[in-house]
Amino acid sequence: MKNLFYLPMWYFKNVLLKKEKPLQTVLFITDYCNLRCKHCNETGHAGTTMKPYNKIKEELKYAYREGSRFVDFEGGEPTLWRDGKYRINDLIDLAKEIGFFSTTVTTNGQMPFDYLKADSIWVSVDGYKEYHDMVRGEGTFAKLHKNIANSHHPAVSINMAINKLNYKSVLDVIKYANASPYIKSVSLNFHTPYPGTEHMMLDWDKRCAIIDKIIAMKKEGYAIMNSVSGLRAMKKTPSSKYCWVSNFILTDGTRLRECAGKQAGICDQCGFCMSGEMASVMKLKPDTILAGMKLRM
Repeated sequence: MKNLFYLPMWYFKNVLLKKEKPLQTVLFITDYCNLRCKHCNETGHAGTTMKPYNKIKEELKYAYREGSRFVDFEGGEPTLWRDGKYRINDLIDLAKEIGFFSTTVTTNGQMPFDYLKADSIWVSVDGYKEYHDMVRGEGTFAKLHKNIANSHHPAVSINMAINKLNYKSVLDVIKYANASPYIKSVSLNFHTPYPGTEHMMLDWDKRCAIIDKIIAMKKEGYAIMNSVSGLRAMKKTPSSKYCWVSNFILTDGTRLRECAGKQAGICDQCGFCMSGEMASVMKLKPDTILAGMKLRM
């Protein structure tokens, strides 16, 4: 109950009083990765940094002081992270000790993750079968499919970044998630054109047409994490952006109040579903608020 009371207080202070402090933190803990995906620029798999445990501890405490209560551990491939005797479950335990309400790990699913103690696990799926392999490498879909089935975790979801290579596979990915007894839901994003990956971005008209199809499947009852209001918001460039709801701490320790897309000057081409969801939360859209509560609480 204490956690539930925190949310309206956060809304009052940070939206109505315009304090603009984060509610969630995206924390990058390593740039080591076991794949070289076509949508990822070179900094995404540089393989130079395993952030030290004590530095992550400092960053988690900072994020908590700022107001954040949900943390997502990302990479690189975060399950590769280690520092001496410490492994990723130690970071999950640390976040809970500090006071975070929930933790998430985003993984490419190429190694077993049945040991993870995170409240939620998000597996990146970039298309169904051969479409995924086209983006991430031959045999990668079969591995993640096996590891999802063997995880026995109650809150495994998949997330897809829709791009020029895999957009024809979106509906099949939704059906795959819906049919699997091991997958809770699917989150749909669109490729955001960071430098060096601009060629992967879909035309805006095609993006809007795909969103309409996703909304139709959502209304039919498919297990789609995005809210209808959040999806509709992604069909246009918002006049007001609320990306400060999530703060980002990069692998090199850089602390950003908002997504790195702002520094890159690509906010108007953003494909991250959270941008639409946050805009809808600020407008108090009931379906978005319920979706957020279901996901995080």
